[in-house]
Amino acid sequence: MSMKGEKTKQDIREKACQLFAKKGFKEVTMHDICKLTGLSRGGLYRHYESVEQIFLEIAHAFSDQQKHEVCAKIEQRIPATVILKELLSKYAREMMDCENSISLAIYEFYSNPAISKEDNSVKKQYEISKSTWIALINYGIDTKEFKRVNPEAVFHVLIFAYQGVRMYSRLMKIDHTVPAQILHEIKRLLLSEEV
Repeated sequence: MSMKGEKTKQDIREKACQLFAKKGFKEVTMHDICKLTGLSRGGLYRHYESVEQIFLEIAHAFSDQQKHEVCAKIEQRIPATVILKELLSKYAREMMDCENSISLAIYEFYSNPAISKEDNSVKKQYEISKSTWIALINYGIDTKEFKRVNPEAVFHVLIFAYQGVRMYSRLMKIDHTVPAQILHEIKRLLLSEEV
C-alpha cells in the first residue's frame, strides 16, 4: 500500500477511535466514519470492509505498540524502573481520560455472541499485554531493581484494576486519587524501599 493509503487508513482509525470512545461499538456505523473522515462510502470501503475490521485494527494496535516499545527499551538496557515509571504514568493518564476510553466499545464488541470465541482477539491482546508486563517484571527482577514477585499476579492486579477504572469512569466520576492509589500499590509490590 502507498504512503498516502497508509496515511488515510491511519486517519480512519484515529477518527473511528474517537467515535468508539464517544458512542461505544454498537452505535458506530460506516456512515458515521465517512462523515467524520470526509471520505465517500467508496473511499472508506477501499480501505476497510466493515466497522468490525476497523475496530480490530485499533484494538490490536494498542497492545502491539506497547509490546514493541517495552521490548525495544529492554533491549537498549534502559533501567526497568524508568520503563515502569513511563508505563504507569501513561496508565494513570488513561484511567482518568474517560473521553477517550474505548473500554465500553471493547466490552460491547467482544460480548457479541456473533464474534467467534475461537478467534477471540481480546484474549490475544490480553496475552500480548501479559507477556509484555511479565518480560518487564522479569527484567526488573534480573537487574535487581524489582523485588522477587509473581509477575503474572502483579500483571493481573494492574490490568484488572486499570480496566475496572476505565469502565467505571464511563458510568461515574472517578476521583483522581483512585489511579494514584492503584499505581502506588503496584510500585510498592515491585520496588524495594531504597529505589
